[in-house]
Amino acid sequence: MNQPNWVEQKINTAMAQKVTILSEKDAGDILNAYDIPMVSNNMAGNAQEAIAIAETMEFPLVLKGCGKEIAHKSELGLVKPGLFSSKAVQQAALDIFEKAPVQLEGVLIQPMIQGKREFVAGMFKDPHFGAVIVFGLGGIFTEALHDVVFRLAPLSHNDIITMVSEISGKKMLGPFRGEVAVDFKKIESTLMGLSRLATHCPEIQEVDINPLIATPTGDLVGVDALVKIGTPVQKINSRPPIDKKQLSKLFFPNSVAYIGASGTIGKWGNLLPSNTISGGYEGHIYMVNPGGGRILGKSVYRQLSDIKESVDLAVVTIPAARVVDLIPQLKEKGIKGMLLITSGFSETGKEGRLLEEKIVQAAARAGIIILGPNTMGICSPHKKFFCTSSHTHPMPGGTALVSQSGNLGVQLLNFADQHGLGMRAYSGSGNEGMVTVEDYMELFEIDEKTQTVVLYLESIKDGHRFFSAAARVSRKKPVIMLKGGRTEAGSRAAASHSGAMASDGVVFDAACRQAGIIQVKKPMEMVDAAVVFSSLPLPAGNRVGIVTLGGGWGVVTSDLCNENGLELADLPDNILEKLNALLPDYWSKSNPIDVVGEFDTNIPLVAMEALLEWEGCDAVIHLGIDGKRIFADKMLASVAQSDPDFDKKEMDSMKKALQEFDRDFNHRVKELVNQYQKPILGVSLMSDATSKMLQGTVEDRYKTVLFPSPERAVRALACMCEYSTRRR
Repeated sequence: MNQPNWVEQKINTAMAQKVTILSEKDAGDILNAYDIPMVSNNMAGNAQEAIAIAETMEFPLVLKGCGKEIAHKSELGLVKPGLFSSKAVQQAALDIFEKAPVQLEGVLIQPMIQGKREFVAGMFKDPHFGAVIVFGLGGIFTEALHDVVFRLAPLSHNDIITMVSEISGKKMLGPFRGEVAVDFKKIESTLMGLSRLATHCPEIQEVDINPLIATPTGDLVGVDALVKIGTPVQKINSRPPIDKKQLSKLFFPNSVAYIGASGTIGKWGNLLPSNTISGGYEGHIYMVNPGGGRILGKSVYRQLSDIKESVDLAVVTIPAARVVDLIPQLKEKGIKGMLLITSGFSETGKEGRLLEEKIVQAAARAGIIILGPNTMGICSPHKKFFCTSSHTHPMPGGTALVSQSGNLGVQLLNFADQHGLGMRAYSGSGNEGMVTVEDYMELFEIDEKTQTVVLYLESIKDGHRFFSAAARVSRKKPVIMLKGGRTEAGSRAAASHSGAMASDGVVFDAACRQAGIIQVKKPMEMVDAAVVFSSLPLPAGNRVGIVTLGGGWGVVTSDLCNENGLELADLPDNILEKLNALLPDYWSKSNPIDVVGEFDTNIPLVAMEALLEWEGCDAVIHLGIDGKRIFADKMLASVAQSDPDFDKKEMDSMKKALQEFDRDFNHRVKELVNQYQKPILGVSLMSDATSKMLQGTVEDRYKTVLFPSPERAVRALACMCEYSTRRR
């Protein structure tokens, strides 16, 4: 539906008169034109006209003062509800005209809409993301409960379904205290109408429909509307997109020049090339330092032009003030990529920001991509190219990581190396002077070897572009994000109007949910999600089977599943019969399956396979089955210390048997995952310094996953189920 001409004329007239708040009559007419169900408005210029109109309507009625720039009619005494006679209408009209602090256009006579349930709907313009649509509980509950959800316009049918499902008071949309369920088509018409209005009318900055009353018959009617207008919000200037092929070459260079190379251990000029060399990089490495000599066993070039061969990437660690003079040398040499490690730019204040802008502009004119500045480096395990401050070399894999915190990023790399999480690429994005997180998203979208995208973010440069890229990527591969500097949803919302309901954090969170990003709140949750997405098939649903060595863990894990939206279904008779033949009579006979500490190492595998064969189970968690070798090591060490007559040979035999059990068990688990294409997540009985969360080889599509605690396993599985549901 296109914008009606009269709507455009009405808005243009108001803008010319420098009006910022439309009258409620104009607001209602415009909203009705966009299929937003608003109460009928009849305007009267005086008390006698009000009586005449009222006598054509059914009582009870409501009278409201109507005029431009009136935002809070109730507080001004300009709303008179519950009028049951012409005399009451006359007195209300006289009172409104007398009390009005501004010149009124007249009074509105409206039918008094009856209903026990009140909602709010609205729209406001965010400088990063544009139009944001709001829905939730309304009336007096808006400020008290702040039960509202947000989505970016334009909305889809599915967006509206998820908005309705996310409000805590969604039960009020169903049958409620004798009133029938709210007509979903009316909800959809309201929210879709707001979405279209935001697109068609850029001058409308905010719409607030509160209350939106649900009638006993399930109808939905807006009885009060506020519409603010103004100069269209200008989109925040964003950086031009980076050529993705050229950006990709930064991660997979065939030759690297270290400009500012140093022979001093601990300096950046030494940390980075020594890491690259020790990581097995097979390309050409050139050291550049005016002092010449040898560094790390390689001859040093005094200047870049002395290198005769071509260079793909320059890694720069020289002082900030000298970087701008380096640009012409890079251009002359034909170097298209610069990894700018150096700090002292926009992170330091105004002067540093100006210097950064100067360098970025010079590089752009020269056709050079700058990654950074103020970054702790990049790595690409598939290329054996490790260029970070942390000397860690994770195995190749499908996880791409971008971190706006260098320290957090390299810690995650260390974890990946320690536990066998395969990496596709890593970048500490630094100040993002040229290459932004949006560029990384678009790169990983088209990179076939990237299976999972992991982000640590504190800010974004271009909300529209970030949202669009994330939405496209998440349709193909999981995007996991930890947001630094989060605010509590709605904590600063002090008023009931739509634009005041959201802090920046709330809008950002809503955009991420709408784009399909899996959001986590802790660094380890981000790591755990990356582990399962990289190593297990997606579950088809949220139904979980649990196999536990002891009852307590099963109870705790059941509670955790329930709290995270995972379902534990009742076991069918065929599984009960199979396990009755293997377990004592006192076993749990339910899900979780408690194997009551039985020593038969085959029982847990039988139980797990029975669950995997069952169509009512989408994923399996096993508890305390792995890790018996560590338990035994500690126990046998105590025996050896306390019993001078212990049989060492017997104890060594026990150790070997349990080591073989753990190895064979985990190998069989991996086989079951591949066979049934369902995820299996384990929680070890005990762990030690040698324990790894992932067991498998680079070639393995799926691996064995072992967590140290039930809550981490359940939360990781919940992330998988959330993503799987969104994709479906």
